[in-house]
Amino acid sequence: MSDHVDVVVLGMGPGGEEVAGRLAEAGLRVVGVEKELLGGECPYWACVPTKMMVRAAGALAEARRVPGLAGGTDVRPDWAPVAARIRDEATDDWDDRVAVDRFTGKGGVFVRGEGRLAGPDRVAVGDTEYTAARAVVVATGTRPAIPPVDGLADTPYWTNREAVSARSLPSSMAVLGGGAVGLELAQAYARFGVRVTVIESVDRLLVNEEPESSTVVADALGRDGVSVRVGARATRVSHDGHAFTIGLADGDPVTAERLLVATGRRADLARLGVDTVGLDPGASAVNVDERMRAGERLWAVGDVTGRGAFTHVAMYQADIAVRDILGEGGPAADYRALPRVTFTDPEVGAVGLTESGAREAGVRVSCGVASLPKSARGWIHKAGNEGFIKLVADADRGVLVGATSAGPVGGEVLAGLAVAVHAEVPLDRLKQMIYAYPTFHRAISDALREMA
Repeated sequence: MSDHVDVVVLGMGPGGEEVAGRLAEAGLRVVGVEKELLGGECPYWACVPTKMMVRAAGALAEARRVPGLAGGTDVRPDWAPVAARIRDEATDDWDDRVAVDRFTGKGGVFVRGEGRLAGPDRVAVGDTEYTAARAVVVATGTRPAIPPVDGLADTPYWTNREAVSARSLPSSMAVLGGGAVGLELAQAYARFGVRVTVIESVDRLLVNEEPESSTVVADALGRDGVSVRVGARATRVSHDGHAFTIGLADGDPVTAERLLVATGRRADLARLGVDTVGLDPGASAVNVDERMRAGERLWAVGDVTGRGAFTHVAMYQADIAVRDILGEGGPAADYRALPRVTFTDPEVGAVGLTESGAREAGVRVSCGVASLPKSARGWIHKAGNEGFIKLVADADRGVLVGATSAGPVGGEVLAGLAVAVHAEVPLDRLKQMIYAYPTFHRAISDALREMA
């Protein structure tokens, strides 16, 4: 069976849903293809429910900072009602049926199934082949990358999906991976009384962020009782029916009731059939230009483009692709001020280049760092005030090329820094600004004074 349409969107996560919905509203005949839930990973298993978990665990930790209020650090609340509320509220707000109705109400056609490219302008879903006269948009996202550790594949390990969906707490949990996903879940579980060990193969956590971020988060995890093993490469994993044993290249093995694998994500381009449109099935991502074009009448948006596994990047790229498909023009993609936030406590917000990244790019770097506890708001905040502001500038041009805001509301403070990096606001202009007192963001002015 074959069908001719204007546009086929393959993958209906945040970026794909945005593209499909807007093109349908523009009057094009659009088919959206999704094998799981419309809305993708973010609303059901990632961004939304994980941040609800972080919020619940953070509220408990904040209460523990008041002596006697929550009975001390040995409190182990009943996780079941919390988990149920998180899952129920997340799925109520992001109901697949509602999302499908919303899309079809715009004139789109939704197809549930696994689609793959079948040649230029063609997408196959089961026995049906769709031919697109205007565009094919690939928005298939990524899936957890499982490292080739001996024995791991034969065990009942968790990914983020199982960790978010769990209705009961294990007594202990090991986490493979010291990136954002692993650390957010490690801290949340620890704050609910689980004995957690984080295993990271490189020599620090959050390896893609500033070293100062690695230190502040490692210290915070330690205060929550999390054991952090860096420079620890897993060599073998086994499961005896009750517990996991993770063998390490150096040091004693780690045992835990549950094992969470959070070692990144990958795109499966071979399964997607990219070879039928002349792309490399062995590549790690679909290469796109500044207009999200991957080929003739072929666009790609979201995680599959390799520009960062962030919902905000998918939505940003979706807007560019929609405008290009409709011939509306407008700004091309610009990733100089790409923001990212790790929602641990303290939060770590960052934008643009790190200090090492700027030096590797040949920038003559000037940096300034301010300690948050030494700021007026940090002194007022007291318990839980850990963090810093770090500014990375191009000394020759006198503008910021990167910044990090770590602290109780690091992701929110990041907004002003992202504007400064994106708009290339001169350092002299930033130094002349009035920063409200007493706020966390006022520490930006302290960091500017430390620029060297």
